[in-house]
Amino acid sequence: MLFRGDITESLRTNRPFIEDILNGMYDWVRVIDRDHNVIYMNRAMSEGLGVHHLGKKCYEVLGRSEPCLNCTSRKSVFDGESQEKEEYIGDRSFSVMSSPLRNSAGEVIAAVEVLRETTQLKKLYHEMQDQNHKLKSEVEMARKLQTSLLPDSPDDPRLDFSMVYMPCESLGGDFVDIFYIDDSRLGVYIADVSGHGVQASLLTVFLRSTINKKLLSPAKALEELYYEFNQSKLDREMYISIFYSIIDLDAKTMLYSNAGLNVIPAVYGRHRFELLRLPGIPISNWLEKPEYKDGTINLSSGDRFFMYTDGILEIRNEANEQFGEDRLLEILLKSSSTPEQILRDIKESAFKFAGARSLERLQDDVTMALLELK
Repeated sequence: MLFRGDITESLRTNRPFIEDILNGMYDWVRVIDRDHNVIYMNRAMSEGLGVHHLGKKCYEVLGRSEPCLNCTSRKSVFDGESQEKEEYIGDRSFSVMSSPLRNSAGEVIAAVEVLRETTQLKKLYHEMQDQNHKLKSEVEMARKLQTSLLPDSPDDPRLDFSMVYMPCESLGGDFVDIFYIDDSRLGVYIADVSGHGVQASLLTVFLRSTINKKLLSPAKALEELYYEFNQSKLDREMYISIFYSIIDLDAKTMLYSNAGLNVIPAVYGRHRFELLRLPGIPISNWLEKPEYKDGTINLSSGDRFFMYTDGILEIRNEANEQFGEDRLLEILLKSSSTPEQILRDIKESAFKFAGARSLERLQDDVTMALLELK
């Protein structure tokens, strides 16, 4: 077995191969014998500590009077296992990897410690944590603001209205609004904006604050919204798909227009089912002059108006099958429940279809609205 003198001689004999390499390292390297004596220290560590410290106890180098509680040598390095720990020297932090040093017979004769400074990395980590906490707080405030902009159901004996709004992230890119234009007319729209998160939520705020709620033509309101959007000079990848309708509750008629919503709203009742198809590009800066048209439909007491975005259709199960339009329509058309219960049934059926981890499988926002005329 080699003892301390043998180790020192071995290091001296192999200096061109070992010491020159170790002295070229940025990391600190030292060798400790079984009695906790420092028997080798590379140049980076000597210069970093300001003194060579050879012959001193390893813990004395750290300004301590006894072995560290998390001493790797006392654990299992001298039993042949490598150990890793974190160490502080003054106001600096280090990741320490301790490995057994064996002789030609395979006996562990010392421990080699490589200390890599992590002070700056830990500082950056804590700064990132602080920024992340701040960002989460700001996103939570934005989420509360966005949620507060969603409408309450009108307290009106002429209708029953319900909606489901489930963003796939903290901030959603879908939006629903319902509002009175006058005593008889009611404006209702559903929108799906590009992307998710903060950018998408800002577009929903832009939409709600910009759309002209006094115009009696949905097509003109969308055209005006299109030009307002272009004034903002937003990126070409940003856009808003929106279906906007104006319902005259007394005359029981509906005007509607579409700006690129890719799922088709429907009006249905006991003896009718009509899809409200109309072309129209999304609110964007893709064209200089968009063309939107007004459609019109007569309504009757008991008719229901259903709007949704494609998020509910795209919910997938374990076999990667989509919930799809057929399953949605089957629930919608067979139920005679209240709008609130029908939407609840659709949501529960979709999540049951997706399985136990359905909320984690939301690839898009899930938004639906159902209005029934009395």
